[in-house]
Amino acid sequence: MSEVPGGFKNEAYTDFAVPENRKAMEAALAAVRAQFGREYELLIAGSRLKTEEKFRSLNPSRPSEVIGVHQKATPELAGMAVDAAYSFFPEWSGTPAARRVEMLLTAADLLRRRKLEFDAWLVFEAGKTWPEAEADVAEAIDFCEYYARQMLRFAAPAPVVQLPGESTRMVYLPLGAGIIIPPWNFPLAILVGMTTAALVAGNTVVIKPSSDTPTIAAKFAGLLLEAGFPDRSFCFLTGSGAAVGDVLVEHPKTRFVSFTGSRDVGLRINELAAKPQKGQVWIKRVVAEMGGKDAIIVDEEADLDSAVDGVLASAFGYQGQKCSACSRAIVSEKLYDEFLERLTAKVEKLKVGPADEPDNYMGPVINQRAKESILSYIEKGKQEGRLVAGGESPPGEGYFIRPTVIAGVESKATIFQEEIFGPVLAVTRAKDFDHALELANDSEYGLTGAVYTRNPEKIEKARDRFFVGNLYINRKCTGAMVGAHPFGGFNMSGTDSKAGGPDYLLQFLQAKSIAEKQI
Repeated sequence: MSEVPGGFKNEAYTDFAVPENRKAMEAALAAVRAQFGREYELLIAGSRLKTEEKFRSLNPSRPSEVIGVHQKATPELAGMAVDAAYSFFPEWSGTPAARRVEMLLTAADLLRRRKLEFDAWLVFEAGKTWPEAEADVAEAIDFCEYYARQMLRFAAPAPVVQLPGESTRMVYLPLGAGIIIPPWNFPLAILVGMTTAALVAGNTVVIKPSSDTPTIAAKFAGLLLEAGFPDRSFCFLTGSGAAVGDVLVEHPKTRFVSFTGSRDVGLRINELAAKPQKGQVWIKRVVAEMGGKDAIIVDEEADLDSAVDGVLASAFGYQGQKCSACSRAIVSEKLYDEFLERLTAKVEKLKVGPADEPDNYMGPVINQRAKESILSYIEKGKQEGRLVAGGESPPGEGYFIRPTVIAGVESKATIFQEEIFGPVLAVTRAKDFDHALELANDSEYGLTGAVYTRNPEKIEKARDRFFVGNLYINRKCTGAMVGAHPFGGFNMSGTDSKAGGPDYLLQFLQAKSIAEKQI
C-alpha cells in the first residue's frame, strides 16, 4: 500500500521574479488589503453566529492594522459545536467516499485558482514573506490532492488472508466527531492538512484556529463550503483557547483531537483526553505534532558553501518560526571558525522588514509576546555564548528581530536545549562526528535534523544514530514536501503521525475485520 493513486505531483511554486507574476501578487495584496477589518462569524450546526465579545487579528508587520474582527466563543458554544458535529456524523460518514474525495479535489482546484489571494492573506496576517506564503499555499493544495488519492486506497477493503471455508475482509471506518487545533505558523497548510484528512475519511470536525491567524482559517472555511462540503460537516469556532480548549477536548462526544503547537499545550491535551468523562464510550485518540530543537551537523568533510546556505535558510526562513527550523548548528572544530565567519557575513546581509515588501528576506515574528520572549532568550544567550550577529530589534512598528547567531554555546545551555521559536541560532563546536551526533541527540525533542558531509560511512552512521523523525542529508532541515517527506517527530516532538505520508489517514480511521463462514 505504498503507491499514490492517480499520479500525485507536488504543486509548482509561483516564480515572483517573473514580472507578470510579481504584478499579479501586488494586485492580490491590494485586493486583500481592501478587505481589512471585516467581521467573521462562527459556524455551528449550519448557522452563522455572533457573540458579544470580539477580538481582532493584527498585521504583525504593522500592528496598527486590523486584519479581521472575530467572535470570542464561549464554553457553551464550544459544547454546542461538539454536539453539532456529533449529530451530523452518521450522515457524513454515510456519504460515499468517492463523493468526499470529489469535494476535496474541488477544494484543491479552488485553492489553486485563488493561490495568490491566500498568499496575500498569509503575508498580512501571518507575516510571511512572498516565497514563504507561496510555499504554505502550495503545501495546502498538495495535502488536498494527496489525501484525496489516499482515501481512494482506504475506501476499498484491505487484502487479508482467506481461510478455507471463510470469506474474510477488513474495512476502514471513520472515527466520529473530532477537534482540529492548527497553529499560527502554517495557518493554511497545516489547517488544511489536518482538516481535510479528517473530513475525507468521513469524520466531522470542529475547527478551532489560532487567535493570531483566524482570518485565514475563516477564508478556508468558506472555501470548503464552496467546494461542496455540507455546512454541518464542520463547525468553525474562534476565540480563546483558555476559554474553550478544555471544553472541546474533554467533551464526552469528542472522539479524537488533532493538534499542532507547543509541547506544553500538546501534553495538556493528551492528559485531558486520556481521562474518560461521564457518558464517554471510547478512548480518545490524540494526534499531536509538537515542538522541535532541530540541529544541523556540519562535518569537516562537508561542502562548506552548501552547509552555510542550508543552515541560514533553515534557521531564518519565516523568522525561525517553524517547528522544523534549525536552532542548533553543530560544527566540526576543524572548520568551525571558517563556517562561523562565512555564516555571519551572510546573516548580516539579510534584510528585515514588512512581509509585503518583496525585497525583505525576513518579516516580523507573530506578536508582541513572542517578540519579548525571543529577546529574553537572546539576553540569556549573550550570557551563555558569544553574540556574533543580530541580537536586537530594528526600529519600526512591526514585531521585528534581526537574525541572531550566538557562538560557543555548550550543550547544557538554555538556548541549546529550549525551543525559542524565533530567529536565534546557537552554534556549537564538535570534536568529531560521533561527538556531533551525541550533541544533536542531546534534546528532549526529535523532529528534524540534517547532516552535511561527503563521507558515505558518516552518512550511514547518521541514518542509524541521528534520532529524529525527519532526517535530511546534505540539504536544509526545513521544507518537507507532501508525499516525499512524511512529517512527524519522536519524543517530545509529538506522536510521529507522519503528515503527508501514506499512513496519515489511518489516524482518522479504525479497522473492522469481518469473517463470514461459507454455508
